[in-house]
Amino acid sequence: MTRRLPALAACCLAFLLAAISSLALAAPSTNDTLRIGSKRFTESYILAQVLAQTAAPHTPTPPSVLQGLGNTAIVYEALRSGSIDLYPEYVGTISQEILKGDASMSTQAMATALAPLGLGVAVPLGFNDGYALAMREDTAQRLGIRSLSDLAKHPELKLGLSNEFIGRADGWKGLAQRYGAPQTPVALDHGLAYDAIAQKQVDVIDIYTTDAKIGHLGLRVLKDDKAYFPRYDAVLLYRLDVPQRFPQAWAALQKLSGSIDENAMIAMNARAELQGVAFDVIARDHLAAKAGGTSVANDSGQRGFWAKLFGPDLARLTRQHLALTLISVGLAALVGIPLAVWVFPHPRLRALVLGATSLLQTVPSLALLAMLISLMGVIGTVPALIALMLYALLPIMRNTVAGLGEVSGGLRLAGQALGMTAGQRMRLVELPLALPTILAGIRTATAIAIGTATIAAFIGAGGFGERIVTGLALNDRELLLAGALPATLLALLSEALFEGVDWLLRRSRGLSPE
Repeated sequence: MTRRLPALAACCLAFLLAAISSLALAAPSTNDTLRIGSKRFTESYILAQVLAQTAAPHTPTPPSVLQGLGNTAIVYEALRSGSIDLYPEYVGTISQEILKGDASMSTQAMATALAPLGLGVAVPLGFNDGYALAMREDTAQRLGIRSLSDLAKHPELKLGLSNEFIGRADGWKGLAQRYGAPQTPVALDHGLAYDAIAQKQVDVIDIYTTDAKIGHLGLRVLKDDKAYFPRYDAVLLYRLDVPQRFPQAWAALQKLSGSIDENAMIAMNARAELQGVAFDVIARDHLAAKAGGTSVANDSGQRGFWAKLFGPDLARLTRQHLALTLISVGLAALVGIPLAVWVFPHPRLRALVLGATSLLQTVPSLALLAMLISLMGVIGTVPALIALMLYALLPIMRNTVAGLGEVSGGLRLAGQALGMTAGQRMRLVELPLALPTILAGIRTATAIAIGTATIAAFIGAGGFGERIVTGLALNDRELLLAGALPATLLALLSEALFEGVDWLLRRSRGLSPE
């Protein structure tokens, strides 16, 4: 028994180092790779692919696309901190949400304000994708609602608005003040809002004016009769060093100026949302049509469930999810087990430390990720690993303390009678006897990490959550399932692995496996 614990520790450390190595190999070089971000809605996914495919022939390594990074605050923080180099944004969002300026702010004024931050704005893509509110045509016609002023006269209507729109400087709060709207909206994911209004669960939703489902569902877009919303012309928000680092790619990106009109953007959104075509296929077809003038409308590029499940990204997502899980649990074990051993003899300190780790479990995962991003100034793997490690600490520490508590006082006294020091008794007697309970804690922590790691995709850390996040944005149930099933299978495999380890431990101790 005394030799198994060091061997197990060495094995865990080897797994940890292997996972770190695999994650490091998977990470692109920050100097040679153009990193393009996107927000978590259909149009932003598509535009990121258009940018990446335009730049790809002119970069030393293929551009890296960090998809679905969340709302404006997260993507902008990623750009400002250098985690990404550029992303598609909108002038209304830059002027009011980012710079907290006036809606009439010119592009030149934005560039001047952004320059001290090392950022720039350029390459107007050619279309305006504004915010608006929309409702079912039959309801609007029955109530005689055509404008936002008309809407303000109907406090009984239920508004389902996206979280970002509710919190934005140019969102619901300012709009309600401008129009005197009395309604209190409920928060909905933008991708789910169209289903909610179609099923009459809400009466009004916020939309982007290039959304394909507006016409598909026959919604009435309410007139902004008091001109609250500014224009949201699509542009590139970029780091000022990009033209120097990638001169040829930047020259190619500038040729996209004015290349996408509103009808083209609506058509691309429709292929993604209504036909289930992959974002990279939509971008490829758009660029090919622009280059050669040929139509690719007959090439639907639709993918069934099995194609989504076993898509070309499966190996990459599996590697990322495994690495996130192994590294976070390994770090939690390396921190949690020694910490639990240290506090075990001190009841008050033990209660304080376990209480603090229990408190961490009550913090919502997205809130914890947001706090870590704010504190560290980076997105992606590092804050995701720290969050997963913090969530894994409690079961490991609690089980270590419980396992040590199960060691009988007689065995401790026997060790003392043999002349062992406290450290020797812990290392040679107590920890080996507590090992099955400690492994049970690591088993629980692994299951938690596999499930929670799907949230890491919201900040660009990869894993199976990428598919789940994209599926939410598109309201694509098949893609959601294609992300959830591999995560479930990974959890089942980890349970089988720990069951096998537990069986071996019982057998080595001469106990009959149950």
